Amino acid sequence: MENADPSARRDLVAWLDRLVPPDDPHFEHTLEGPDDMPSHIKMALTRTSESVPFADGRLQLGTWQGIFLWEHRHAPHARTLIVTVLG
Repeated sequence: MENADPSARRDLVAWLDRLVPPDDPHFEHTLEGPDDMPSHIKMALTRTSESVPFADGRLQLGTWQGIFLWEHRHAPHARTLIVTVLG
């Protein structure tokens, strides 16, 4: 993901919020709040794993790339990251 200019991430978040609004009256699955079903759809549309090469103890990202965790719920949640190193 583009990481040099923060407006790229803001634009992506805004676009996905327009695509999957939390107040869509068609959503039936809202037990945990208005962001419940939208968060499931956003997770299905975004990546849940990534493979990044390492060399000399460093991530081999391009000049503009970065990695970030994108939480699709409005309330904070505890998450666990699993890192597997092969080689």
